Amino acid sequence: MAGEKFERHRQPWRQDEIQKLHQFAGKGMSLKAIAKALTRSEESIKDRAKADGLTISKLR
Repeated sequence: MAGEKFERHRQPWRQDEIQKLHQFAGKGMSLKAIAKALTRSEESIKDRAKADGLTISKLR
C-alpha cells in the first residue's frame, strides 16, 4: 500500500471537502495528514488553503 497516490487530477472541490479542509487546518493537522484524509494531493491542499487564506501547519 505504501506510495499509493491519491490524486484525483483536477477534481473540483466540493463544499463538504472545503469544510473539512477548514476544520483540519483549524485543528493544526499536517499537510500530509490532510491530503490523506481528503484523498487529494498535498499540492492541491496547499493551493486551496492559500486561496481560502488558511495556514497549514508544517510538521518539523
